[in-house]
Amino acid sequence: MSKIIIAGGGTGGHIFPALAIANELMRRNPANEILFVGAKGKMEMEKIPQAGYKIIGINIAGLNRSSIIKNLSLPFKLLKSHFEVKNIFKTFYPDVVIGVGGYSTFPVLRYAQKKGIPTFIHESNSFAGKSNILLGKHATEIFVAWDNMDRFFPANKIIKTGNPVRKNIVHASEINHAEAIRSFGLDANKKTVLVIGGSLGARSINQSILTHLVDFSTLNIQLIWQTGKVESSRFKQKGETFHNLWIGEFIQDMDMAYAAADVVVSRAGAMSITELCVAKKAAILVPYPFAAEDHQTVNATYLVEKNAAVCIKDEQVQTQLLSAMTNLLFDDSKIKVFEENIVKLATPNADELIVSEILNRIKK
Repeated sequence: MSKIIIAGGGTGGHIFPALAIANELMRRNPANEILFVGAKGKMEMEKIPQAGYKIIGINIAGLNRSSIIKNLSLPFKLLKSHFEVKNIFKTFYPDVVIGVGGYSTFPVLRYAQKKGIPTFIHESNSFAGKSNILLGKHATEIFVAWDNMDRFFPANKIIKTGNPVRKNIVHASEINHAEAIRSFGLDANKKTVLVIGGSLGARSINQSILTHLVDFSTLNIQLIWQTGKVESSRFKQKGETFHNLWIGEFIQDMDMAYAAADVVVSRAGAMSITELCVAKKAAILVPYPFAAEDHQTVNATYLVEKNAAVCIKDEQVQTQLLSAMTNLLFDDSKIKVFEENIVKLATPNADELIVSEILNRIKK
């Protein structure tokens, strides 16, 4: 039995890998004690308890690059978070600490490293964040999904495991397609597109979908549209007169959504790419243009070069997304090629590889 703290969150791209790791730890030994530490007011404070785990929130925020004024309180938040973490460790002193990215990762892992507790980092992206780079110098091991990560971390600490995804998504391709479509209240006999833009949404994608709602109806195409939080109510209002549409801020059962979809439209973040590979889906990728070092374009280009996806630039979405969707959606042979090629890039057991490494190091 081990006591484990998992720190991080902020987006689904951090939260869901963390849950996959936690679930595998508990599968190995149900006696393990797991405590999550997140940032107050962030997505993890809702999603982690929903998954059945305890979480403690700390007062922490990141550097605001758009406003110097908003950064004036950052040193005080960092100091306060240090004492909050110290108190957490007094009542729950862990054998190991795992960081998955997000605001709370830095103060928690920094404190653990000062105490000599083994720390592990999971970096899902092809371009590492500054906090993880700093923490990596003293981490026990660093789990990555991309090549050439020795640009950011000590080469002798890197282990390429891939990105862990929830087990239900690993098995999404086994779900009956027609039943999955019906679970969203849609017609099992119609072509279906899944549109996802992350937990906050993707403005360009959402705006294009909104513009073409009438076209989708005319073409007899169905949509499962995850809008994200931003402007969700407006999109729902605009879409309520259409019967070929399921629309929501967040999809809880993503395995059913993937199973229902013939084609997926998505950003090209690391975890989105990972899920598409594991779920074996034909995809149209729209990289977020302001990602660090434009790494989402790098991610998307990698799949395009493997003949496993289509890529559209963010500024071209409004003019090209509809034709790209219809061209792919009604080309069954192209869909099959994409599905066959993208699944070759999947690492469905990343959670098992990560947990095995952690447990082996604890034993030593």
